[in-house]
Amino acid sequence: MRTVLLLVGLIVIISCVLMLVRTWTPRRTEQVRAADNPKEILKRRYAAGEIDEDEYLRRMSGLSQDW
Repeated sequence: MRTVLLLVGLIVIISCVLMLVRTWTPRRTEQVRAADNPKEILKRRYAAGEIDEDEYLRRMSGLSQDW
């Protein structure tokens, strides 16, 4: 009986710790959404010099249009 209570107690403690860690850590989906936003990708490419200003403005205006 004592062993069963000890195992149940350990399971409860481990579950609580896992829930706290999961609550405190940022979710990957939020990070991925910000990184995969087309406007953010375009801004990074422009800042890195991969595209020039004309290309940046053309593509940004295309993203701003409502389809």
